[in-house]
Amino acid sequence: MNAKKKALGKGLGALLDNSGAETQPTYDVEKDLLPTGTIGKVPIDIIETNPHQPRSDFDEEALNDLAASIKEQGIIQPITLRKLEDNRLQLISGERRLKAARMAGLTDLPAYIIVADDHSMLEMAIVENIQRENLNPVEIALGYKQLIQDYNLTQENLSERLGKSRPSIANYLRILNLPGEIQLGLRQDLISIGHAKALLPLEDVQTLLEVYQDTLAQNLSVRELEEIVKQIITDNKTEEKDKPETLNKKKQVTEEQKAFQQELAKKFDTRVSIKNKTGGKGSIVINFGSKEEFDKIVKKLKDS
Repeated sequence: MNAKKKALGKGLGALLDNSGAETQPTYDVEKDLLPTGTIGKVPIDIIETNPHQPRSDFDEEALNDLAASIKEQGIIQPITLRKLEDNRLQLISGERRLKAARMAGLTDLPAYIIVADDHSMLEMAIVENIQRENLNPVEIALGYKQLIQDYNLTQENLSERLGKSRPSIANYLRILNLPGEIQLGLRQDLISIGHAKALLPLEDVQTLLEVYQDTLAQNLSVRELEEIVKQIITDNKTEEKDKPETLNKKKQVTEEQKAFQQELAKKFDTRVSIKNKTGGKGSIVINFGSKEEFDKIVKKLKDS
């Protein structure tokens, strides 16, 4: 593994440690004096945004707080820019600080100037954000996917370059296979990456969405969700095993049964599923996540 790969695993700071930077107080626009490998004050209006920025969601309230802090104390940590061939300056990392600085009314801010190609730029932007834990899981997964596709990397290659385990990268990539509604829940922090991983073994989209909605409605923990998913998979395997080979197609739940299923779910405040078998047979499954929930269901049944 070369020095660059090792540095990527340690964060953006490690990439810049050996650059021999010297402080340059202010960028002289007229003389265009801005050597690479220096830190200097750069006018905000000449900075171009990063087209490879993996982060797409910015919390407005947090930005307002940062802007207020910047107005009071200024920018403590420089942003990182790359100098292009035509002397344009393009943002590599620090978009949140740049946005907040603009909101605070700053005209310039400290920046570290380096030379980087598109490949290195994308790597550094992703590493910087991941190390700071600023990205939501979907943004991280999309960043991984972009690196793999754009630069023909394997998951193992990416693991080495970013200092992340291959199983971790694989799990992030798999969440991109989840329905859009669940990915949106991850973006909005309605569920955690742990919840998303727990849902991955479920293949049926309708079941996935039902369990996801139950997770939100009942505020299920990751452990509770894992138990529910495990039970669903066990039930499905048992049902498939019991079916004759010629009747191995899933019997559809009727509209009447769906309405009754929803009525029961509302009554017991938990997930209820109806499963049809051959010959008019079937089962009604009422799920519970704890002994307390079981006791509540039993009480409601007795009171009915």
